[in-house]
Amino acid sequence: MIPSGQSGPAPSSGRHPPRVRLKLLPPSEYVGVNRDDPIRFYGVPGLGWLYRRRVEMCLEELTGGRRVLEIGFGTGLTFFNLHDLFAEIHGLDLTASTDEIARFFRERGVETKLRQGDVRSLPYADGFFDSVLMISILEHLRPADVQAAFEEVRRVLRPGGQVVYGAPVERPLMVLAFRALGYDIHQHHFSTEAQIAAAADRTFQRVRVRQLRGPLGLTGALYEVGHFIRG
Repeated sequence: MIPSGQSGPAPSSGRHPPRVRLKLLPPSEYVGVNRDDPIRFYGVPGLGWLYRRRVEMCLEELTGGRRVLEIGFGTGLTFFNLHDLFAEIHGLDLTASTDEIARFFRERGVETKLRQGDVRSLPYADGFFDSVLMISILEHLRPADVQAAFEEVRRVLRPGGQVVYGAPVERPLMVLAFRALGYDIHQHHFSTEAQIAAAADRTFQRVRVRQLRGPLGLTGALYEVGHFIRG
């Protein structure tokens, strides 16, 4: 574990980090779930693999430290993995039932500090976190708000701290798959992965950007994971 105020070695942009397996409970066990939470997709054949793997790729980029903030933590399905890497887990979400979810994980040996709030106005002190994690959050913002979000994330990161985000790469196959499940992504996604990466490049120093491809690479890129540091 890396003490707060010290940066671990930044992974080379030419190498992939070690593979991580998501420590996932049966989806039906999670609490504080609203009707928009994607946990309901984790058991769908094929689509469930995509949801798990996108989270795993984000977790693979984290180097550990004293404090991590996950923005948009939802059900908290990353918390078991984050517990292995950080001394303190903080979470911010617009709608999650923070007390219920914190109690759920406390009963399973994981302490968390959860709050409701907006990524564009983070209720934390400057330089407070070693790492900030955002999985499938930024695409729901307009491009100007993505930039504002990154500027707030930069403020709460210590110098040398890292931000890791994941965002979908919109493809016709993905749009059709979600439409078959009764979910129109065009009503929810307002920024592309390219716009998000451009905003990150304006705000941070790039470590790498990785893409998740479908089985055998036949579907092309489906998801993008960015790893940046506060220079």
